[in-house]
Amino acid sequence: MKIVADENIPLVPQFFASIGEIQTYPGRGITPEHVRDADILLVRSITQVNRQLLEGSRVRFVGTTTIGLDHVDTEYLNECGIAYSNAPGCNASAVVEYVVGTLSVLADELGFELESKSVGIIGRGAIGSKLEKALTSLGMKVLSNDPPKENEGEEGLYPLEEVLQCDVISLHVPLVEEGEYQTHHLMNHQVLSGLRGDQILINSSRGDVIDEAALKQRLQEENPPTVVLDVFNGEPVVDTELADLCHFVTPHIAGYTLDGKVAGTEMVYKSFCRYLGLPERHKLGQFLPEPPLKKLAFSSGADPFWALHTAIRTCYDVRHDDSNLRRTLRLPEAERGKAFDELRKGYRVRRGFEQVKVVLKGGKVELLNKLSAVGFNIQSK
Repeated sequence: MKIVADENIPLVPQFFASIGEIQTYPGRGITPEHVRDADILLVRSITQVNRQLLEGSRVRFVGTTTIGLDHVDTEYLNECGIAYSNAPGCNASAVVEYVVGTLSVLADELGFELESKSVGIIGRGAIGSKLEKALTSLGMKVLSNDPPKENEGEEGLYPLEEVLQCDVISLHVPLVEEGEYQTHHLMNHQVLSGLRGDQILINSSRGDVIDEAALKQRLQEENPPTVVLDVFNGEPVVDTELADLCHFVTPHIAGYTLDGKVAGTEMVYKSFCRYLGLPERHKLGQFLPEPPLKKLAFSSGADPFWALHTAIRTCYDVRHDDSNLRRTLRLPEAERGKAFDELRKGYRVRRGFEQVKVVLKGGKVELLNKLSAVGFNIQSK
């Protein structure tokens, strides 16, 4: 059995070597020739899996180690009888940590307290629902919008117009090109022109959810909002003019904790084993290395505000990824796309908050609850 995989999917040999021969290629460079005699195809979001790629191949299973399926033509796969699997929720915690970490830094730089802000979450899926819970526990007022879920009877959701009035707007929707629940250019000229200068917009979902031309226009107007982008319309190419107008830009790494990435590999491996009726011989715990940071300890005299933000930023500080991307945007235009992909390929080992034990003396219940809500492993003394 032959397995073709994106070279940046972690732990593919560890999980799949006993199943078949593995060949890896850059995700953007996987071609019909590469998959023609393959039985299994393993991809991330940057590989478009469709008729053009698979027609004439013997591929019978496609696994994408990502939450979404918008890069996979599932209609074509169903038509051809090709099984497929994704990894829903695998990096939800990582994206939540990205948003929380970004808000922590913005609170300092813009001069506000988290509890003073309302947050509008657009998309209450695996990520949005987890983010809603975390931010609510941090004392923020959260309004979520998700028309498909509302149509299914889910409660506690709000109209888009109301959510768009919140101080912070965070996007967590799949890219849907057409239909009743289209999200392509959901943030269009009309929506963006209505954003206030005291609002914050964070996009860690898909680049095409925002009309970048309209966003660039709005950011050049009077009293622009504060914008943080982790995803872009033309990846791996980034509009440098737009980037210069944003507060933070990062290279599509919001979900890039090691824990989230390898969880995606494990989920696809398990799906494939079920597909073939094979025993699951490997588990994630066999392969994860020890985290570089295992414990943070605060004394009973620690200021709760300082302790919370110190813990968050010790594990994730958006300014590091922002500066790395901005350095590549100063390169000659022909080199920027490759540099964007290299940032992702060579991304540092970032571990999830849950890998860090926070020791807190004095039992400050409110602080304990907040640290626990954003994912830390709490130990009170």
